[in-house]
Amino acid sequence: MNRYVLFGAEVSYFSGKARAYLRWRGVDFEERLATREVYRDVILPKVGWPVIPVLEMPDGRIVQDTADILDSVEALEKASPPAMPEGALQRLASRLFELFADEWLVLPAMHYRWNYNEDWAYREFGAISAPDAPLAEQYAIGKKNGERFKGALPMLGVSEETRDGIEAAYETFLRDLTAHLERHPYLLGARASLGDFALNGPLYAHLLRDPESGRLMNKLAPRVADFVRRVQAGEGRDGTLAPDDVVPETLSPILRVQMHDQMPALVKTAELFGKWAAGMTPSADLPRGFGMIEFETGGFEGSCAARSFPLWRLQAVTDEIEAMSAADKTRAEAWLDALGGAPLMTFRLPARIHRADFRLKLA
Repeated sequence: MNRYVLFGAEVSYFSGKARAYLRWRGVDFEERLATREVYRDVILPKVGWPVIPVLEMPDGRIVQDTADILDSVEALEKASPPAMPEGALQRLASRLFELFADEWLVLPAMHYRWNYNEDWAYREFGAISAPDAPLAEQYAIGKKNGERFKGALPMLGVSEETRDGIEAAYETFLRDLTAHLERHPYLLGARASLGDFALNGPLYAHLLRDPESGRLMNKLAPRVADFVRRVQAGEGRDGTLAPDDVVPETLSPILRVQMHDQMPALVKTAELFGKWAAGMTPSADLPRGFGMIEFETGGFEGSCAARSFPLWRLQAVTDEIEAMSAADKTRAEAWLDALGGAPLMTFRLPARIHRADFRLKLA
């Protein structure tokens, strides 16, 4: 076998990110629906827990987590242009957008799916799990599977207290991204790159495909809907990024919201992580969370779990800063300061995290 195999589903947040990248990269890949048989025969035996997407490499190796999928394919293909920009500031912006897309847009993605599209989602989940079953059986299976995801809403911070804030923040994001797309076809210019693929996860799989949220996006932000479709189709391979390692100023409103809303939640999470890590030995598995924290979105306050995985994405951001030359750090500090994010230049997690055996572990 000389092709990649992506085990995923159209309804899956991170399958959307991985699929957009694989199409853009132009590799020979086959997508196989993650049915209950696929979970039983492939995912659970090889990964150890139920998760998608999972990528089987041409040599049979299994890769899970979209960051690892992108890195693994990039390393094997060695193709040009790279998915990750080469300039230091654009690399940092790409990691910030990946952190924002993967771990903050989950708020509107989950809110709109389970508060506006619940029955539709149950039917989708059932059709994926048991495509040959009668519709009534599919719905029952989908409801059983989907209630596990709906039950995660309080831990993610989706509640009656935050509902209006989530919707206000999302509509602001749509306006800000529309304003950017009026000037540039992709985040960093005329070519798609990591940040575009990351945004495509929530924007395609949840917020455009789900019927009610899809109608909202098409109504409020048709230019964003077009962007989402283009990225999901794998377009944007032939253009160039903004010259001289410039990050377009039109992205600043989105990044300022990230610094104001997401970063304080990450700092609180890191504090709890540090207390947990102080009593642990190296290679200990990280729990999924470390307790509860307060956070803000769209001007409304609520509580959510201090989840471990966003710290893994945050570490990728600070690693980019660490790798910069002195001159690039000076540029990055001025850029972040204008966004309200200057503390990122010196912020580091209290302990390093690494991934092994498809799990986060203490380094």
